[in-house]
Amino acid sequence: MTLLDAPKFDEARDRRNRLMVYSAGGLVLALIVGFWLASGHPADWPWNWYTHMRGRHAINSFMESVEKNDLKKAYGIWMHDPNWQQHPDKFGMYPFQRFEQDWGPNSSQNEYGVIQSHDIVAARVFKNVLLVGMFINGRKSKALFLTYFPKDHTLNFAPPDEELYLGP
Repeated sequence: MTLLDAPKFDEARDRRNRLMVYSAGGLVLALIVGFWLASGHPADWPWNWYTHMRGRHAINSFMESVEKNDLKKAYGIWMHDPNWQQHPDKFGMYPFQRFEQDWGPNSSQNEYGVIQSHDIVAARVFKNVLLVGMFINGRKSKALFLTYFPKDHTLNFAPPDEELYLGP
């Protein structure tokens, strides 16, 4: 077979190949957009989207438990240990009594009062943690900033010098 004896151009095969390539590209793009939407459409790099998704889920679960005044479940989410009551001495740095003072509805340490709602308004991977800013009880004046540690899935208060810009 020489160059002059080339096979006839198969138009159906070419259309089928083009359709497969365009379909695969469209599917990949749809998966990327779907993952971006599922992770809360973060303005962050794609390799951080899973951290956003897990962190937002953990913080939402935690805040919903606090809103229901189920502080034992909330503490389990905070420490990423649902069976924390079987070994409470393991968490000596932040015991449950101190947690109740910080998050309890009748606590003097809680500056938000009875927590009834929350709204996550910003999240960003900062250094090795996910920093999340939220408004409590619809307040627009002072946001609460929590951090989510992706390595051990625990929550914590953000240091006072680490805050996200939430606009004017």
